[in-house]
Amino acid sequence: PVEGPGYLRRLRGGVLGDGVACLLAATFNTFPSTTFAQNNGVIQLTGVASRHVGYWLGAILLVLGLFPVLGAVLQQIPKPVLGGATLVLFGSVAAAGIRLLAHCTLDRRSLLIIATSLGVGLGIASQPTLLDQLPPLVKNLFDTAITSGGITAILLNLLLPEERRAAVTECSSPAPHR
Repeated sequence: PVEGPGYLRRLRGGVLGDGVACLLAATFNTFPSTTFAQNNGVIQLTGVASRHVGYWLGAILLVLGLFPVLGAVLQQIPKPVLGGATLVLFGSVAAAGIRLLAHCTLDRRSLLIIATSLGVGLGIASQPTLLDQLPPLVKNLFDTAITSGGITAILLNLLLPEERRAAVTECSSPAPHR
């Protein structure tokens, strides 16, 4: 289910599990293990969201790690094939985001935040030398479109006053894609 108390409980558990995994990774001085939006794209492309498939994929990755010859065989997949799959994968992630926005009632504040953060992110992406004269800390922080657009959205969300009507920004959860 994608609504109701069971869904919210699973969502909270997933966020908590992700946080605990990152905490443990930081404790043992290793890379954090976190979930990414690509998983949503794969689910939308295949229509499969079963955790049992995840277990099988984990086992396959374990076998590939134990037997490097099998991994070497998979490395022979041509780059254009992987590029095409990646293009469709990230395109489906973007389309899912657009679909979520289409189901929200957006007020002027929300539109301003979305437009400004997208504009800043696209501006940084299209003009890579834009930040060259800034201090290294600022340049490293805002050098990618995702971080600059994301930080812009967070700051504007904190700084811009919300409208008095609470029901304006409610989003209805879109029906799951089947």
